[in-house]
Formats: sequence, structure tokens, C-alpha cells
Amino acid sequence: MTIYDDISSAVQRGKRKEVAPLVQQALDEGCDPVAILNEGLIPAMTIVGDKFSAGEAFVPEMLVAARAMAAGTEVLKPHLAAAGAEPVGKAVIGTVKGDMHDIGKNLVRMMIESKGFEVTDLGVDVAPEQFVTFLQEHDDVDIVCCSALLTTTMPEIGATIRAIEEAGLRDKVKVMVGGAPVTQAFADEVGADAYTPDAGAAAVRAVELVRG
Repeated sequence: MTIYDDISSAVQRGKRKEVAPLVQQALDEGCDPVAILNEGLIPAMTIVGDKFSAGEAFVPEMLVAARAMAAGTEVLKPHLAAAGAEPVGKAVIGTVKGDMHDIGKNLVRMMIESKGFEVTDLGVDVAPEQFVTFLQEHDDVDIVCCSALLTTTMPEIGATIRAIEEAGLRDKVKVMVGGAPVTQAFADEVGADAYTPDAGAAAVRAVELVRG
């Protein structure tokens, strides 16, 4: 087993306290920071995401694995910056206006980050204007992720997409939507670019969207 395998195994098992020292050990041994990310951390979360999609892992396992990976990326960040590693893409995420649910959103954020994205989290109860203002202030965003966990707040996804259109920004970003009541049919109806049923699938789709 390589050090990358050890890192991957620790992330999959959600052993946050093991991951950071292993990443530091890999750096001390002269491993390339980008290789540590691409061969240790990201494959681990891909495996966890695939298990989640297949019903073999559940939200708690996803959360502890994502937190374990975050501990590793925290150690890596300064080294990745020094190596000039560019993020795969940039995304902004938020739960729509009137909706205070954040577990699903947080999971999607962590899974997308695990693919190498730089993600800004606007939090919960995010009005359409807040998404628009963020996009106006950050013209390098690739993906907007909108989450709704209540049937009563689903219309706010449509309102957010319309607001982005009215601001003349729709052709500059891809919009991903999700949440328990959201369906592919609803996503098509409101004009979203992508819908995914879970966080693992969302991370895969995000990469596909930025790579065209």
C-alpha cells in the first residue's frame, strides 16, 4: 500500500484525526501536493459518493468522510497554492429563500469541493437577489447550485433562475438544482442545466458541466 492508499482509506473510514498527519507525512516524503489530492483524497470521496448513490452508505458516513477529507485539504491548501494548482471550477451554493435546511446543501458543497472546486456557500434562506449580487461581484463563477428541501420553497428555485436571466447573467453560468422534493421534470420546467438526486451525483455532474 502506498501513502495515497493510506490517505484514501482513512478518508473513507471518516478518520479525520488520521488524515491530516498522513497528508503531512506524504508532503514530508516529497509527494506532489496535486498528486496527494488526485490520488489520495479525491478517489476516496468518489468511492464514498458511489456507495451513497448505490444505497450502500448513508448521510452520516458521507458527512464524516467529507470532514475527514476537509482536514486533509486544509493541510494541502498552502502547498497547492504554491504549486499554482488552479481549481477545477468555481461554484456558489445556497438553500433558497424561505428554506432553512442545510444538511443536504452542506453535503453537496463538500462533495463538489472534493472534486477540486472552489465553492462559496451563501447559507440558507438565500433570496434570488443575493445570488444575482454574488454573480455580479464574481464574474468567474461557473456553477450556481440551488437547494430546496420543502415543496413550498421549490418555486424560489424558478424565481432565482429568472432573476439570473433578468440580470443578463444566465449564459455565463450553469444552474444545478436539487433537494428532496426536486425532480428532473421540475428542473426542466424551471430551465435548470442539471438535476441530481444526491450529493455524489452532484459532484460528478459539476465536473461534467465545467468540462463541457
